[in-house]
Amino acid sequence: MEQLNVLQVFLAQAAPEVAKQAASAVAPPPPDLSFWGSMLNAGWAEQLVMVVLVGFSVVSWAIIGYKHRMLRRAYQESEEFLDTFWASKRLDDIYQKSEEYKGSPVSQVYRAGFVELAKLKQKEKGTTDDIQMGAIESVERSMRRAASKELTNLESLVAFLGTTGSTTPFIGLFGTVIGIMSAFQKIGIDKSAGLETVAPGIGGALVATAFGLFAAIPAVIAYNYFLTRIKVLDAEMDHFSADFLNIIKRHFF
Repeated sequence: MEQLNVLQVFLAQAAPEVAKQAASAVAPPPPDLSFWGSMLNAGWAEQLVMVVLVGFSVVSWAIIGYKHRMLRRAYQESEEFLDTFWASKRLDDIYQKSEEYKGSPVSQVYRAGFVELAKLKQKEKGTTDDIQMGAIESVERSMRRAASKELTNLESLVAFLGTTGSTTPFIGLFGTVIGIMSAFQKIGIDKSAGLETVAPGIGGALVATAFGLFAAIPAVIAYNYFLTRIKVLDAEMDHFSADFLNIIKRHFF
């Protein structure tokens, strides 16, 4: 009788431990709700959207770095060229020095105008008194073409940043919709709305949204910044062209 009581006490003490071990063996592990876990546990469609958004982001950052260096060089060399231009007294000397400022759009506008002016002077057999208004307009057209070419060069690749900023949020939203649909389909299959059922789909949906914003926000900021800088350089080319044409008119009329 005493042995039976001891056995009952032992079984009573061991029962909770056995039940706990059985529950832990049957219950699935809790879902990984971290950022990386949600990304890895997402469906193939959401992961494909993430890969596309990462591609947009990588290309955008490469363009941002390239355009930043390009515009910084354009600003620095334009300032140096303008200092050289106003400090010099001979146009041919300025033309020779302008070869050192190939990254300056203002310098390239001057070179185009000077080359056209030199051609007109050769046609007039070295004389300058007979240059007429049509010749000045020819110089102006040449400088305008050069300014348009430089502006196109400055604006190259910037449009991709605008496209990235306007489209990647919608691509991320597409991944969000797919993730939510996957979560609802999983609920219908498992007949359960527990966290382990909906977590992979909802987590992947939210990560896709985050990827879209991560790609779009820097692209929009850089796009607006670069456009502002390019407008300043465009205005600088226009002002220089007007000043250079006035100098030509004063000296040749």
